[in-house]
Amino acid sequence: MDLLRTLHDSARAELPEAVYDYFAGGAGDEQTLGDNERAWRALWLVPRVLTGVPAATTGIELLGRRLRTPVLLAPAATQRLLHPDGELAAMRAAAAAGSVFVLSTRATADLAEVADAAPGGARWFQLYVGPDRAHVEAQLARLREHGYEQVVLTVDFPVAGRRERERRGGPLVFPPGVALATHLGHGAGPAAKPPVGGWRALSWEDVAWVREASGLPVIVKGLLSGADARLAVAAGASAVVVSNHGGRQLDGVLPTAVALPDVVAAVDGAVPVLVDGGIRDGGDVVRALALGARAVLIGRPYLWGLAAAGGPGVAQVLDAFTQDTARALTLLGVAGPEDVRAAHVRPRR
Repeated sequence: MDLLRTLHDSARAELPEAVYDYFAGGAGDEQTLGDNERAWRALWLVPRVLTGVPAATTGIELLGRRLRTPVLLAPAATQRLLHPDGELAAMRAAAAAGSVFVLSTRATADLAEVADAAPGGARWFQLYVGPDRAHVEAQLARLREHGYEQVVLTVDFPVAGRRERERRGGPLVFPPGVALATHLGHGAGPAAKPPVGGWRALSWEDVAWVREASGLPVIVKGLLSGADARLAVAAGASAVVVSNHGGRQLDGVLPTAVALPDVVAAVDGAVPVLVDGGIRDGGDVVRALALGARAVLIGRPYLWGLAAAGGPGVAQVLDAFTQDTARALTLLGVAGPEDVRAAHVRPRR
């Protein structure tokens, strides 16, 4: 979409090089970063005609919520490096669009502050389980009080990927007054982005631990195999997210469009399957729905909107995705997301 290119170019021109490279870059030679986008476009769309559909709707039911769009805002760290309003702007835009905002553990706004920015908006909390389990437990204990509906447990990050662009830029030093949130309601975290890692011992038993500590359902994010999807369901996950961390972890792994069908088949309808990675327009959203996803998450597109224009930029991106999805559904000949089937796509040969 032209809008995304314009917002990206504006963000790149305005951001310090190290900040831009942190958000734009991937792991290794960035093969997976590019493969994520290319894999969606390796699927042709197969419309049906004379179906009597004048205009499709985009609303979906997801985990007890009626949403106006199947496009959700993925978790992303340190959003106040992109704009002073950071996560607050993204939360407000998601609520106004009838979407979901997923707040990162490594945010630059406290979880209560984000909740207060749009009290009626749907919000989930993305969790990294750090080495200090008491600290994590205290964070999780605050979520229900502030209206968070799901914990999104990220499971593909025992150590940070080899991110060459990020290494070249060096440590990210935050602007004055900006720091990582502790999510404890008091104090501030570091004023520079520390390395991530230190939780190599996570196991499937930790899904239950997170659920018990938070009193909330747990979505498992970061799956690329059907075998792991079955284990997630067995562990009590409320949903799974097919994700390779935006190409930022292990370079050369499966693009999410390639991994999605196996995960959907393994789950076999037991829980919703979501997907992220390389989704850049409504056609990609429809491709994901055809492969069995209930909804998609976008990351970089809305982050460039935030950097370029703050909250209105995020709102523009969500509106553009939703309108383009409605257009693609209508041209596909279906009335809404729930009517998209596997026969609506065909792989290139």
